[in-house]
Amino acid sequence: MDDLLADFLTETHEGLVALDVALLRLEKSPDDKPTLSEIFRLVHTIKGTCGFLGLSRLERVAHAAENILGMYRDGVLAVTPAGISLVLRALDRIKEIVGKLETGGTEPDGDDAELISQLDAVAGGDGMFSEAEREAAFAAEPAPITEAPTSGATDLAAQDAPVREVPVAAPVSTPLRSTASKAAAEQAPEEHASGGRTPPQSIRVSVDVLEDLMMLVSELVLTRNQLMQLSRARSDGAYSVPLQRLSHITSDLQDGVMKTRMQPIGNAWAKMPRLVRDLSIELGKKIDLEMRGADTELDRQVLELIKDPLTHMVRNSGDHGLEGPEDRRKAGKSETGRITLNAYHEGGHILIEISDDGRGLSIGRIKQKAISQGLASEAEIAGMSEGEIQRFIFRAGFSTAAAVTAVSGRGVGMDVVKTNVERIGGTIDVTSVEGRGTGFTIKIPLTLAIVSALIVEVAGERFAIPQIGVLELVRVGGGSGSRVERIKDAPVLRLRDRLLPLVSLGRVLGLDESSEPLDTSGDTGFVVVTQVGANVFGIIVDRLFDTEEIVVKPVAPILRHIGMFSGNTILGDGSVIMILDPNGIARVTGVVADGAGQRAADSKVASAVRSNEKTSLLLFRAGDDTPKAVPLGLIARLDDIPVEQIENSGGTPVVQYRGQLMPLLSMSGGFAPQDEARTRQTVLVFSEGERSLGIMVDAILDVVDEALSVQAGQGRPGFLGSAVVAGKVTDVIDTAWWLGQGGGDWFRPAASAIAIRRLLVVEDSAFFRELVVPALAAEGYEVVAVEGAAQALRLRERGELFDAIVSDIEMPEMDGYAFAREVRDNGAWQDLPMIALTGRVEPAAVARGRAAGFTDYVGKYDREALLGSLTECLAVPVAA
Repeated sequence: MDDLLADFLTETHEGLVALDVALLRLEKSPDDKPTLSEIFRLVHTIKGTCGFLGLSRLERVAHAAENILGMYRDGVLAVTPAGISLVLRALDRIKEIVGKLETGGTEPDGDDAELISQLDAVAGGDGMFSEAEREAAFAAEPAPITEAPTSGATDLAAQDAPVREVPVAAPVSTPLRSTASKAAAEQAPEEHASGGRTPPQSIRVSVDVLEDLMMLVSELVLTRNQLMQLSRARSDGAYSVPLQRLSHITSDLQDGVMKTRMQPIGNAWAKMPRLVRDLSIELGKKIDLEMRGADTELDRQVLELIKDPLTHMVRNSGDHGLEGPEDRRKAGKSETGRITLNAYHEGGHILIEISDDGRGLSIGRIKQKAISQGLASEAEIAGMSEGEIQRFIFRAGFSTAAAVTAVSGRGVGMDVVKTNVERIGGTIDVTSVEGRGTGFTIKIPLTLAIVSALIVEVAGERFAIPQIGVLELVRVGGGSGSRVERIKDAPVLRLRDRLLPLVSLGRVLGLDESSEPLDTSGDTGFVVVTQVGANVFGIIVDRLFDTEEIVVKPVAPILRHIGMFSGNTILGDGSVIMILDPNGIARVTGVVADGAGQRAADSKVASAVRSNEKTSLLLFRAGDDTPKAVPLGLIARLDDIPVEQIENSGGTPVVQYRGQLMPLLSMSGGFAPQDEARTRQTVLVFSEGERSLGIMVDAILDVVDEALSVQAGQGRPGFLGSAVVAGKVTDVIDTAWWLGQGGGDWFRPAASAIAIRRLLVVEDSAFFRELVVPALAAEGYEVVAVEGAAQALRLRERGELFDAIVSDIEMPEMDGYAFAREVRDNGAWQDLPMIALTGRVEPAAVARGRAAGFTDYVGKYDREALLGSLTECLAVPVAA
C-alpha cells in the first residue's frame, strides 16, 4: 500500500466518523446550514479523492450521496429522516469498501446499483446537477472552510494505518492531501499576517513509532529503578544528585510519551449517536443520548479494549433498560428515554458511568432466573442484598430477556463486559432502582504500560499489587490489637464496624500450607484491604515493601490458566516478580464472587455439630453489664443502622430491610428514637426464607469459640440459661423465644426439663441445626446434628448409638420418609423413637409419616411439642 493511498484511508476514516455525527445533528436540526455545508464538503472531498486515485466504485457511491446533500444544501429537497437514513446507508457502504481496500490494497468488486438507484430516486432521478454546477456551488459556498477534527475523530478501528496528531514546536512542511486541508493551509498565512492566531502545527506519526518509543521509555524506567536501588544499597552520596536529576528527566519523558498515547474517550463514543439512532428505529423507541466528559483522555490501548464493552452496554440500556413510549406514559415518564455516558478522572484512574432512566432491573426476575439456573438456593437468595442479587447479571449465560432478539437475550454480554473490564485491571459495578433506571460504573486505569504498585512478600516470595485496588493496610497479630478471627471455617478481620473476609495469599498460591493464619500464634502479618466491584476483602501477606512504578509485562502463556496474575515485572534489583490480580483472586477463592460474599465461606459448614464441641459464639451487651451470647451461625447479618431510619408501626419499631419491613426487638427495655445522644443502633439480624427479625443491642463485644455448657435458667423468658464464656458468666439467649416475640411465622417458645438422653438431629438447614442443638443441649440432652440422611446412616454403620432421632422431612437426596423406612428396615436403630420435625402438619402428611415409621409428628419449630414428644417417646419403647 503506497503512502498516498494510506493517507487517503486515514483521512477517509476521520471524515466518515465526522459525517456520522454531523448527519445525526442535521436530522435533529434540518435548518442547520453550517452543519449541512460541513457534510457536503466532507462527502465532496471523499468523492474527489476517489476520482484522483481511480477508485471508481467508491466514487460512484459517494457521487450519488453527494447529489442528495447538494439538493438539501440548495433547498431543493427538505431534510427528512428517510433521506438521512439512505445517506447513512451509503456511508456504511463506503466504510465497507474502505475496510476491504485497507486489508486487500485494491478496491473490491461489488454491485452498488440498487443503492445508487435508491439515492438517485430521492434526488429526483436523472434531473440532477451537472458536475460543473456542483463544483460551482461548492466554490461559491460562503460558509468558512474548517479543518476536519483530529483529536476527537480518529477511527481506532483502522488497525493497520492508525495515526496520532502530535503537536510540534515549529512549522513542518507536509503534503496536502485533501481540499479541506489545502484550504486551511492557504488560509493560515493570511490569518498570521493579519495578526490572527496561528493554527496549531502538527504532523502524523504512526502508532508503531509511538509504541516503540513507549517501550524505550519503559526500559529507561527499569534502568532508573535499578540505579536508584544500587544508590540506596551503597549509600554513595556522589551519585545522589545526578540520579535525582535522571529520575526527574525520566519522569518528565515518561509523562510526555504517555501524553502522545492519550486520546479522548470521545473517540470511543464517536459511533454511539449513530448506534442509538439505529437502535431507536429498530426498537420503535424514542431515545436521547447525552455524553459528558468526552474530552477525558486515557491510554490508546485502554481505549481500544473499552470500546466494545461500552457499545454493548449502550445497546443493553436501549433494549433492556428503556421502556417503549406507551409504557413510559403509563409510568408517568416522558416518552423519550435518556441514556447518559459520563467520564471523569478520579485518583489516577478513569470512571465511566453508563445510566438510563428506564424500568430498572427486576429483582424478582433475577431471583427466579438465578434459582432456576442453580446459581443460588432460595435460602441463599433470601440472605442477599439487592446489590448482590443484581450482580447475577454478570454471570455467564444469564439473561432476563423475555425473548431472543437481534439486539439481546442470548445471555452472552454482561459476563463478557465484566471479563474484558477486569482483563485491563478495572472493575464494574451496577446500581438499579425498579421503575427509575439502571447505572453501571466502570473503573479502569489510565494506562496499562506503567503503573504504581505495592510490593509484598509471602513465604519469601515477592509480588506486586496494583495500587488502584488497594484501599488500606492493616497490621495484625503480635499484640497489635487487630487479629484474625474465624466464622465457621472462614478467616475474618474485624475492621471498625464490619467483618472483613480474608484470603491467605500464601495458602491460595500453595506457598504456605499453614491451616491457622495468624490467629493462634504470636506472628505478625499484614492485611492488604482491596476492593473488587462493591465488595471489600483482605489479602493476608507476611511483609510490606515500598511502592514503586513498575513496567507491566504480559503473563507468560504457561501461567495464564492460573487466573490470579495480571502480568509480571522487573524490580530495581533485577528480580522478576508476578503482578497479582485482585479480581482473579476473588474469583478463584470465591470470597466475593458475584455477590456471594461471605456465603462462600459459610458453605463450608461442618457436617456434624455436637453439643459438647466448641461453638462459635457472638458476645454482646444489652441492658445490663452481663455479657450475652448467641450462636454465630444463627445470625444472618450484623447491621449498624442510623437511628433516623428506624420507624414505628403499630407501636413496634421497624426498619425497611431488603424491600420489607423488619420488626426490631429491644433487649435493653425499650427504644427511644428521640434520644439525641444516640445516632446509630446495632442490630442482630436473623433470617430464614422470607422472614427477618432484628434484635437491638447495645454493643458487640467479641466472637469466641467455646464448648457451650448451659446451665438451665430459672424461668427467665428469652434466656436458655447461663454459661462460662471467655472466663465470664454469660447469659445465653433463647433465640426461639425472641423469634416468637417477632410474631407471625416464627415459633412458639416453651421450656421443659427431661432426663438426659443422646439424640440424633437430621436437618439439612444450617439455620435450624443451630437453632435446635443449643435448645436441646440446654435441656440436658447430648445432641449430634447432621445435614442429611446419608450422613446419619454412615453414623449407624460406624456403630454410633442414640436414644432417639429427630428428623426433617423435606431434604435433598433422601427425604425423611425414605430415611425412616431405611431405619426401620434393619440395623441397630430400627427400634429407636423417630420424631418428624417439619412445617407440614396436615393430617395426610402425618399419616404418611407414621406409615413410613415415624413415632410422632411435630411442627417446626414447636419447641413445647418437641420436648413433650421426646419425653413420651423415650418413656415408652417402640414396638418392633
